[in-house]
Amino acid sequence: MDIQKRMQDLLSERVLQGDELGIQFAAYYEGELIVNVWAGIADSRTGQQVDGTTLFPAFSTTKGVAATVIHRLVERGELEYDMPIGELWPEFATHGKERATIGQALHHTLGIPYMPLNVEYEGVTDWDGMCSKIAQLAPIHHPGIEMHYHAMTYGYVIGEIARRITGKAFGQLVEEEVCRPLGIDDLYIGIPEEAEQRVAILEQSDLQSASTDFSPDKQPVPPAILPLHEWMNRTDARRACIPASNGIMTARAVARHYAALLPGGIDGVELLRPESVKRATLPLQLPDGTLPRVSLGYQLFGNGNEHFPVFGHGGYGGSIAFADPNHRLAVGLVINRLTINGSAQSVVKELRRLLFATEE
Repeated sequence: MDIQKRMQDLLSERVLQGDELGIQFAAYYEGELIVNVWAGIADSRTGQQVDGTTLFPAFSTTKGVAATVIHRLVERGELEYDMPIGELWPEFATHGKERATIGQALHHTLGIPYMPLNVEYEGVTDWDGMCSKIAQLAPIHHPGIEMHYHAMTYGYVIGEIARRITGKAFGQLVEEEVCRPLGIDDLYIGIPEEAEQRVAILEQSDLQSASTDFSPDKQPVPPAILPLHEWMNRTDARRACIPASNGIMTARAVARHYAALLPGGIDGVELLRPESVKRATLPLQLPDGTLPRVSLGYQLFGNGNEHFPVFGHGGYGGSIAFADPNHRLAVGLVINRLTINGSAQSVVKELRRLLFATEE
């Protein structure tokens, strides 16, 4: 069976039925690119079609790529997971965060899931100003004992840790640590001017904007940048560096990133040694014995019984990318109509059926 054609037909069907506006999907299997398909409209204002070079804002799908950068620094001995963040960033060691670690930042257990109050629109893109405010946050619990998803603070903390040890902005590190070794030229945290015309315009379907149900003093996302699809349609948001949430990429690029985390890598390139990947994907176990489906910066998928877990990250509105070590599979899916019930589950399920003769 022609898997590429079947997956192309499936994406076209999803668009024709109105389930998607624009979509890309890519998959690597056993080190080979076996699917690279797309369909739909990149910009409904002009009718511009999606093609293989269209870039999609992917929100928190970015977090998995950001985690890989940190893991590479750990593998080289520049960082350690149990290193207190305050050793690199003294201003962070306040209000009960004195012994908070890099590992806790990756695990979302720092206790600072909410953004500083009264952050204005421009403040979100002010790296130094934002990091200064986050450093002064008091945790809502002792670091390490509870897990609360750090929707945006994750990116500033991870990015500032990396900047403090390397002296480089995080977008530059993504280029050097991920894109350049893999020959990727379409994955960014902060796009250059020349990439602007390739970025798909986001729309929103049945999602509720993230803010309306949050209490005034508990805001994972500042109200000033809502609704999020409008924020990411702005040039200043696209060009900023926000490692938790403003990655812009093709499906093929992010799938290639995950393919390079599988044993043997891709085209001879392993971003991390297998033992590093195994350590990075160990499930978090909290002191009370609970096991959230997260590891060191990656979400964990599947039924929880795998010898090697499926790991990756999803993004607000329906984008997702992951690696499946047991099946030597890596995928990426990006979309531009944000929705709760998107195509990811059905598209991945069909690919697995075609590859493995199963409907797992």
